[in-house]
Amino acid sequence: MAEGDPSYIDYEAFLDPDFSPASFANTLVTSTNNATDTPLDLSTPLSRVLFDLQEIDTHIHTLTTKSALPLLSHTQSQTAAADSILKESGTQVASVTQGYERLQKEVIQKWEAADEARVAAENSLATVRLARAVARCLTLGRQLESQVSEITGRGATGPTPLAGPDGAASPSAGKDGFRALERAAYTILNLREMFSATTQGEEGYGLDRVKVIRTLRGEFVIPAENMIKSRAQQTINRFSLSSNSASTNGQSSMPSGYKQARDARARLSTAATTLYLLSPPPKGTTTAADYKPELLLSTLQGFMHTAIMTSVNSLARALTQLPTMDRALVDTSARCQDIVALENILRNLRPPPHPLLASTTTTGEPGTEPETTTSNKSNLLQPLLQALDTSSLPSYYWRSLASSLAPRVQEIVNRGGVSARTLRSNRDRLRVEIKECVLRASRVSATSLLAEKGRPGTDTVVVGNWEREAAVMVGSVVGPLGR
Repeated sequence: MAEGDPSYIDYEAFLDPDFSPASFANTLVTSTNNATDTPLDLSTPLSRVLFDLQEIDTHIHTLTTKSALPLLSHTQSQTAAADSILKESGTQVASVTQGYERLQKEVIQKWEAADEARVAAENSLATVRLARAVARCLTLGRQLESQVSEITGRGATGPTPLAGPDGAASPSAGKDGFRALERAAYTILNLREMFSATTQGEEGYGLDRVKVIRTLRGEFVIPAENMIKSRAQQTINRFSLSSNSASTNGQSSMPSGYKQARDARARLSTAATTLYLLSPPPKGTTTAADYKPELLLSTLQGFMHTAIMTSVNSLARALTQLPTMDRALVDTSARCQDIVALENILRNLRPPPHPLLASTTTTGEPGTEPETTTSNKSNLLQPLLQALDTSSLPSYYWRSLASSLAPRVQEIVNRGGVSARTLRSNRDRLRVEIKECVLRASRVSATSLLAEKGRPGTDTVVVGNWEREAAVMVGSVVGPLGR
């Protein structure tokens, strides 16, 4: 078939994307056979298909023969172009390889050396920071040692101030050593902050890996902290501004003078501040307003409990031995006067700055006034009142005393005998003396309450109206006796 001659083969049908061989075969068979014939003659359609294939093959062969030279020329030119590109690519690859080798020598090797220098510098910096932290801890340790020596009244060259099984020195050592308690507490807080560093880059990070720091903490800091806590707790437990003795005319007991009262107040203030600072540290971020000094609160609650139980036991014994009642009532009122003085001191004592607590200072002018008001209302008395669920320490003292004393009186009455008859016969006397005891406790000396220099120590100040507390106390003792 000549080029350009029309072909009887329908190439468009074969090239159609929807071409179906089965449909084409069915059309070919039905066009060459009668549909009513039982045996179909397939030789004719098969011959036609074979003839078509032969025609297509001949057409392909003709086209290939005519286009052989152009195809070979095109292939040859493409091969030459590919060889040229490959050769040029080889040259470029060699150039890139040489450039990479040069960069490896000039950049990568220098970068590796610089990276080693960086690692060495970081390690050196970490070592310097750790060394500085160790040096600071040792400095704080020496400072704490000096403060402990001042507290215990021993020289720095003398025996170790931590001698003793409980880590507490003699209470009589160091007459003015209490002044160093607060400074020692701040030193311990600084050491705590150093020891608690857990973030890399934070001052004190990695101190737990230094043996000398572990030794310092275990053999000195912790025993010193326990000794300071013990000394502060002893100061609070032994706090007293009354003389525990009554005058012949029944007036309230007076303190020995302004200087003694001032020293006692200073000792109590320092001890309370120390226990506030050394209370277990809060977890997470806590503000000073939300901070609860558990160690201070437990010590003050222990002081209140001891005063109450001592008075209960003293009055219970006196109820069975009435001649000792006067002395017991004087001691009871004296303890209440100490509690009044304690309440006054705590009311005027502001919480000290705590380095481990979040600051609540505000910078905006609208928030300045409320912040100042809150600060003025904040003192060390409020947490204690909240812990005891009361509005006044003397009121808590008398009401707790009354609630504990009533069962004791009832027990004496139920037991009967001489003691019960004596109590019933002296019912009116007990009513008067107990009421006078409560009211006498409300008349404290000006020196004990205010510690105002120049004010006579014999002046008395009436603190509040305790008629209700007096009635509660009288009812707890006289009530079970009946009429």
